[in-house]
Amino acid sequence: MPPFPSLLIANRGEIACRIMKTAKRLGMRTIAVYSEADRNARHVALADEAHAIGPAEARDSYLSIEKVLAAAKASGAAAIHPGYGFLSERAEFAEACAHAGIIFVGPPPGAIRSMGLKGEAKALIEKAGVPISPGYHGVRQEPDFLREKAYEIGYPVLIKAVAGGGGKGMRRVDKALEFEAALESAVREATSSFGDGRVLVEKFIQNPRHIEIQVFADSHGNAVSLFERDCSLQRRHQKVIEEAPAPGMSEAVRARMGEAARAAALAVGYVGAGTVEFIVDGSGGLKPDGFYFMEMNTRLQVEHPVTEAIIGHDLVEWQLMVAAGVRLPRLQDELSITGHAVEARLYAEDPENGFLPSTGHLWHLAFPPSAEGEIAHRGLRVDTGVRAGDEVSPYYDPMIAKIIAHGATRDEALDRLSSALQETYVAGPKTNAAFLRALADHGEFRAGRFDTGFIERHAEALGAVSRAPSHEAIAAGISCLVEAGCEAVDDRWRERASAIGDWVSPFDIGDGFQLGGRREVLISVQVDGADQRVEVITDRSGRHVRVNGAQIGAPRLPLMTVESADGVYVLQGGRQCLVRLPDFSAALADAGEGADGLIKAPMHGKVTAIFVAAGQPVAKGDKLMVVEAMKMEHALIASFDGTIGTIHAALGEQVGQGTGLLTVQKSDASAKTG
Repeated sequence: MPPFPSLLIANRGEIACRIMKTAKRLGMRTIAVYSEADRNARHVALADEAHAIGPAEARDSYLSIEKVLAAAKASGAAAIHPGYGFLSERAEFAEACAHAGIIFVGPPPGAIRSMGLKGEAKALIEKAGVPISPGYHGVRQEPDFLREKAYEIGYPVLIKAVAGGGGKGMRRVDKALEFEAALESAVREATSSFGDGRVLVEKFIQNPRHIEIQVFADSHGNAVSLFERDCSLQRRHQKVIEEAPAPGMSEAVRARMGEAARAAALAVGYVGAGTVEFIVDGSGGLKPDGFYFMEMNTRLQVEHPVTEAIIGHDLVEWQLMVAAGVRLPRLQDELSITGHAVEARLYAEDPENGFLPSTGHLWHLAFPPSAEGEIAHRGLRVDTGVRAGDEVSPYYDPMIAKIIAHGATRDEALDRLSSALQETYVAGPKTNAAFLRALADHGEFRAGRFDTGFIERHAEALGAVSRAPSHEAIAAGISCLVEAGCEAVDDRWRERASAIGDWVSPFDIGDGFQLGGRREVLISVQVDGADQRVEVITDRSGRHVRVNGAQIGAPRLPLMTVESADGVYVLQGGRQCLVRLPDFSAALADAGEGADGLIKAPMHGKVTAIFVAAGQPVAKGDKLMVVEAMKMEHALIASFDGTIGTIHAALGEQVGQGTGLLTVQKSDASAKTG
C-alpha cells in the first residue's frame, strides 16, 4: 500500500522530478503545479496531472499558499511535499495544509517556527547543550547597536539573516568601516529573499569548514543521525561540491556531532527529515570540542543524494512513510556508512565572468550514462529538471542538474565525478562544468586540505578568470559554419554568408581554384561576440583552418559542435564558445560599460536598488545600482570620476542583458587621465 493515494509536489525543477520518481515507485498519483514560465517544464510532463498557479514571478505562483492549496483541493491531493526552497520552511503553509485536511510532508509547524529564526533557534539549542558560535542573537536591530556588538565580538564578523538560508542575507565584514554598507546590503537581500530583514551578528571562524548532520525523526519519539556531509566548498556562501562522509572525520567527532544534532531535533519535537548545520574550526584537524551550531534546515536538502548513496536508503521514501505515521525503518545501531559520495551542482552561470547567471535556450544537453534518482551505472546519478529544448529562465535558481558519484573510496568517487563532468555537454547558457571538474581534480582538495575559503583563494587555478576560447574550438566552429553555409543546409546561413563577400563556396570564387588546390580565404566571424578573422584553406586533402596564423590540428580534448539559430556552439572540456557570422542587421549591445559612459545590465534581472540621482557627482568605486538575478545581487560600480546623466531604469524594473541603465559623464580630470 502506498503511504498516500496522491501527492502534490509544491515545487519545480530537479527536486520536483526527483520526488515524483519515488512517489510513482510507491504507487502514488503525482500532481504538479507550475507557473506560466514553467508551462512546458519537465516536472509538468512527468506528473500524472498538473495545475497552473500563476505568472512567472515566484511570489505570485510558487510562494502563494492560497494558489498551491487551491490546486491541491482541485486535484484531490491527499498530501503535499514542499521540496526545498519556496514554501518548504513556512510554518504558516504547514498550518494551512492541516486546516485544509491535507498532510504536509515535513515537520510540525512549531518545529519549523522554532528553527526558522536563527537567533531564537540558537537560544533554544544552547539550552539543549549544543555548542553555539559567539555572537549577538537578540532582537535589537538598530544599526548603531549592531555595529557596537560587532566591535565587542571582534572582527572579522558575519552578518546573517535570521530567516531563510542558502547564504542569502549573509555578509562577511573584516573592518568597522565596511559594516554599515554590508548591513544595508544584507538587510535588503534578506527582505527580498525571505520577507524578513532582521539579522544577527556572529564571530567569523578562521579556517572554517561547513559540516552538517542529516537527522530523521518519527512521531513515535525515535530520532537518528544519518551521518555527516561536508559542504565546505562554497562560493559566496553557496554550496558548490558536497560529499559524505567528511574527510578527516574520526568516529569520536562523528558520534559527538551526531549526538548534538539529535539533541537539537528532540529539543523542538522534530518529525521528518532535517539538517543540523555546524561551523567547524578546521585548524589542526576536526576535534570533539571544535564545532558550533549554525542553523537547522527543516526540510530536505539539495545535497541529500550523497547521504542516500552512503547509507543505501531513499530519504524521500522515509519522508513519506514518516508523514503517514510509520516508524523509522532503521534505528541508530542499524545504520552504517558504505563508501564515499560526492555531488556537484551544475549551474547556468559563467565562472569566467564573475559567475554571472546565464539564461537562454538549451540547444543541447547530454550527461554520461547514469540512472536518475539512484546510484547505478558506473556509480553515477544525475538529478535534473530540464531537457534539451527547454529555457533556463531568469526567474528561478539557475541549477541545471546535480551530478552525484559514489565509490568505494573518496578518490574513486572524485575520479568518477571528474569523468562525468568531462562527458557532460551543455549548449546555450554557459555553465560551471569546467570549474567543477577543476575543483574535483585539485590536488589540495584531493588531499583534504580545504575550508570555506578554498575557492576564493584558488579562483585563478580553477579557471574562474576571463579566458579566450581555445583555437581548436574556434577552428571547429569555423569548419561547421563553412559546411552549413556552403552545402545549403540552411538558407539563413547562405544569406548571412553573402554579406561577407569573400566567403562562399570554393567553386564559386574566381581566384585560380584548381583540382590541385587553391589559395586561402579570409573569413570574418564573431567568437563569443568578439570579431575574429581566420583563414580557411581548401586543398585536395580537405579543409584546414588557421587562427592567428597557426594552423589547427587535432583537438587535445574531445569537442562537440552544435548548430543553432544563434550560430555554432563548440563544447570542449566543460567550456563553450559561440561562433557565428556577423549580424549586419543590428549590433548587439555589449554588457558592461561603453565608451560613452553608458552602464548596461550585465545579465537579465531586476533593479533592486538605485543609489544615485541625475546630476549627482560620483567617484570611481562608488556603488551606482544593484541588479538581482536568480537570487544573486550584482552591484554596478563607477569605474571613473564623473556625473550621473540620464537614469533609464526604474526601481523594481525587470531589465534584459545589455539594457542601458544609466550614463556617467566623465569629469575633466577623468577624461584627461582616461
